[in-house]
Amino acid sequence: MTQPITDQYDRPLRDLRISLTDRCNFRCGYCMPRALFGADHAFLPRRELLSFEEIARLAAVFSRIGVRKLRLTGGEPLLRRGLETLVEQLRGIPGIDDISLTTNASLLTREKAHALRAAGLDRITVSLDGIDDTTFQRMNDVGFPVARVLAGIDNAEAAGLGPIKINMVVQKGVNDHDIPAMAAHFRGTAHIVRFIEYMDVGNSNGWRYDHVVPSREVLDGIEARWPVEPLAPNERGEVASRYRYRDGGGEIGLISSVTQPFCGTCKRARLSAEGRLYTCLFASDGHDLRQRLREGGVTRSSTRR
Repeated sequence: MTQPITDQYDRPLRDLRISLTDRCNFRCGYCMPRALFGADHAFLPRRELLSFEEIARLAAVFSRIGVRKLRLTGGEPLLRRGLETLVEQLRGIPGIDDISLTTNASLLTREKAHALRAAGLDRITVSLDGIDDTTFQRMNDVGFPVARVLAGIDNAEAAGLGPIKINMVVQKGVNDHDIPAMAAHFRGTAHIVRFIEYMDVGNSNGWRYDHVVPSREVLDGIEARWPVEPLAPNERGEVASRYRYRDGGGEIGLISSVTQPFCGTCKRARLSAEGRLYTCLFASDGHDLRQRLREGGVTRSSTRR
């Protein structure tokens, strides 16, 4: 039986982020800016994407070396048809304790939310960079209304996909004015808003440090309106610093990826849509697992415990 592994810094591998597609129906400037991902952009052809069976086979291998959590991402993962089929396959892997989905919720209908929950999805994280419709439409750059994302969040809640985390990437002079409104909207709910420092994600998005709003400033602004107190992390290596409102209004999180990097306790790896494994979330070079899969290097028998 394969044993859990650790890296040279004695950090275990516990979480695997799996990208299902490189496509997205939004054009957020910090992630897929229209200037680089316009109508003539060549996305991966279907044959180059890992199939659901290939993803499940790799996930089974990773479970044998210690992975316990799977996060399904994209692009926009709901663009992959029949996603609930993959979730059901992943749910049957021994050792996998948690399966989550990170989505912009634009395609999260009531029917889809219930199908994903029935297949075994535990929870979702929704990317929402503004609660003001003008701000949000400027952020997604396709004119998508915030009301439809909020409807997707409601659908997820009704299906039992919670607690729901709401991720807001904060950019100075772009959407930072919407922080109080975002906090106010989700106060009193079970949803957890997480404010993320704008970071360089490696796709020439024009990142500059002076576009970053430090988490300390975000926290000070919220605390001036609603006093908060820190919470202990749920587990070692958690990326978000947790706080709760002193009046019982719920919880928020701060992800300080620029001012307080979490590399020292990182326990994550990511698998790209075309099957490359990256042992750092920000790495530019990865290991080609798709070729090994398709050449028979990873077989069904090798995925069994």
